[in-house]
Amino acid sequence: MNCKPEELLISLIAPHLAACRHICVGVSSPIPGAAAQLARCRSDNRIIVNLLGDFRHNSFTSGGQEIFDMAGQGRIDAFFLGGGQIDGQANINLVGTGSYPETDVRWSGSFGSAYLYYLVPNVILFREEHSPRVLVPKVDFISAPGISPPEHHRVGGPKCLITGKAEFSFDPSAGRFTLVSVHPGYTLQDILDSTGFDFDYVEDVPTSVEPDDQTLSLIRGPVAEQIRGLYPVFADKVFG
Repeated sequence: MNCKPEELLISLIAPHLAACRHICVGVSSPIPGAAAQLARCRSDNRIIVNLLGDFRHNSFTSGGQEIFDMAGQGRIDAFFLGGGQIDGQANINLVGTGSYPETDVRWSGSFGSAYLYYLVPNVILFREEHSPRVLVPKVDFISAPGISPPEHHRVGGPKCLITGKAEFSFDPSAGRFTLVSVHPGYTLQDILDSTGFDFDYVEDVPTSVEPDDQTLSLIRGPVAEQIRGLYPVFADKVFG
C-alpha cells in the first residue's frame, strides 16, 4: 500500500460527499472529518463543513440544537453514523449489548441518531472495526432503523457502509448491503468471514482504489492542517 489505511478511508469517503452543499460531522470522527475537508478542498470551498467541537470549522453556536433544526429544514446534506453494532438492514445500535434495559455492556446512547437518520439524505455509515461482533446479524437494540415501512415519509437514510476492510452500498428497497470493493490486503473470503450479516456480492469483487498522488498531497497538506486543531493525536499519528 502506498498510503496509510486512514488515508485510504478518507479518500473513499470523500467522493460520496462531492455533490453535497452542507456536511456535518459529529465528535470523535477524525476520518469522516478529514474526508469532509477533502471534499471541500476539491470543490473550491463550495461545500460547508461543520466539525462539531472545533470552533474554527463550525458555524454552529448551540451544537445539537442547530443540527436538528437545519436537518428538519432540509439544510444538511450529509452526516455520519456508526455504532457498536450494525446489521444487514443498516440498523445501528448505540445503546449496548444484551437484552435492554439489562444490557451487558452500555455505550454512549442514541442521542439524535434516529432523527438525523430519517432526515439527512446522505448518511454514511462508518466503522473502522470490521468484525462479527460489530457487523452482526441483528442488532440487540435499534437506536436508529436503516429502513422504514413504505407508508412512512422518510427523506434520509443510509447510502453506504465503509469499514477498515471494505466498502458496501445499501439498497433501501431491498434492505440489503452490496459489497462494492475490498481494501488492499484483504480478500472476499476475509469479508465473508468477518461479516455477521448476509450481503450481495460478485465473485470477482474489485479492490478499493488507493488515492493518487494529487489526492494524497491534499490529504497530507491542507486536510491534515485543517483537522489538526481538533484531532492532534490522530494528525500526529497519521501525518506526522
